[in-house]
Amino acid sequence: MSEASANKNELNEAKLRQALMLLEKIISDSSVPRNIRRAAIEAMKMLRDTSLSPGVRAANAVSILDEVSQDPNMPMHTRTAVWSIVAVLSTVKD
Repeated sequence: MSEASANKNELNEAKLRQALMLLEKIISDSSVPRNIRRAAIEAMKMLRDTSLSPGVRAANAVSILDEVSQDPNMPMHTRTAVWSIVAVLSTVKD
């Protein structure tokens, strides 16, 4: 593996870890509706699925979060967190 692709993999993994930390905060926030916490758990499962490439894992998680971000019951601070997670994950490329 070349040094450039090793650096890219490290960067992608760091972005995935950052997204996982932010999702963990959403899941542990009791003011977040249950369906949104469930979607965050589902997104975490996607990000942890090492059988897929980092780009595919990120895209799957973005898909889940994008769908739930339209929920009118989502607290504004949670919506902001979801958008920042989506922004980080959308920069993950294979």
